[in-house]
Amino acid sequence: MGLTKTEIFSDQQNEIAQFAKAFAHPARVAILQHLFKINSCVCGDLVLEIGLAQPTISQHLKELKSLGLIKGNITGTSVCYCIDQGNWEKMRQALGVFFDQKIDDQGNCC
Repeated sequence: MGLTKTEIFSDQQNEIAQFAKAFAHPARVAILQHLFKINSCVCGDLVLEIGLAQPTISQHLKELKSLGLIKGNITGTSVCYCIDQGNWEKMRQALGVFFDQKIDDQGNCC
């Protein structure tokens, strides 16, 4: 597989691409929606809520955590997860700037 050459892109472009990975799989979207809905930490009922196997849920949680959108605390033998509010806001701002770009419609395109 080829190199991604992320170094040729700006920090902002790399950041937006990383945040977009959170929405690249519907399971991660469902996990984030569930965490917002319960508005507290969740410690294991995601398998029942989402309907996927525990290892699959764990992979998606790991990805969301590596992106910084969720954080986890170890409680006994389980890990409890919740939205990382600071990083969520950082993502909202970065994606907001990107999605708020206006198209200069002067009729000079296909």
